[in-house]
Amino acid sequence: MTISRPARRICVVATTSLAVLLGTAVPAAAHVTVGCDDAAAGGFGQLAFRVPTERDTATTKVQVEFPAEQPLAFTAVRPHPGWTYQVARRPLATPIVDDDGARVTESVGSIEWTATGADTAIKPGEYDEFLVDVGPLPKTGTMVFKAVQTYADGQVMRWIDAAAAGGSEPEHPAPVLTVGSETATVAHATATGEPASSPPVWWALALSVVALVISTGSVALSIRRRTKTGV
Repeated sequence: MTISRPARRICVVATTSLAVLLGTAVPAAAHVTVGCDDAAAGGFGQLAFRVPTERDTATTKVQVEFPAEQPLAFTAVRPHPGWTYQVARRPLATPIVDDDGARVTESVGSIEWTATGADTAIKPGEYDEFLVDVGPLPKTGTMVFKAVQTYADGQVMRWIDAAAAGGSEPEHPAPVLTVGSETATVAHATATGEPASSPPVWWALALSVVALVISTGSVALSIRRRTKTGV
């Protein structure tokens, strides 16, 4: 059945832009990641699956599995130029009842994107993003989206590993979306589920501004004193 949804919120991955703004180096992520930085918990938003090509051949196919334990009542795939997509759906053991009282009996199980030709595949040193409108998101917690990346030469990378014991990142981490009280943010598969963009960066910016204000005030005070003494 078709489900209507509220006005769409645009979700973007802003880690790189923030690094440029602050002049701060952010480690390059070669993994497949998922991001949505403008979706309230329990609300609707747009997931962005970022796929970089880290090998010498192009990426030609990407498959993303949605978590069965956190079914989404609404999904809509944004068409991607030069790529086709297929959506596999799974039945729900317990139907979801939306705000209008309608019963949803199935949800998206996986989405597979395939390049239509070599010219639209993701070439070495490049990345692309695939967008899916979804909702309602969970109230809190994390959503794990296992991803399989296929290259033109047949190589397959399976980004499906859960967090290792002790909080260390696994070799092939699954994309993870951390849902908080305000927004859902970009993350890799870590034991703590912390977002990829680090809060201390914002503290550093704030402290720099405060230091600049104090420094400016000190210079102005010194000038006034010299003016009064005639020095």
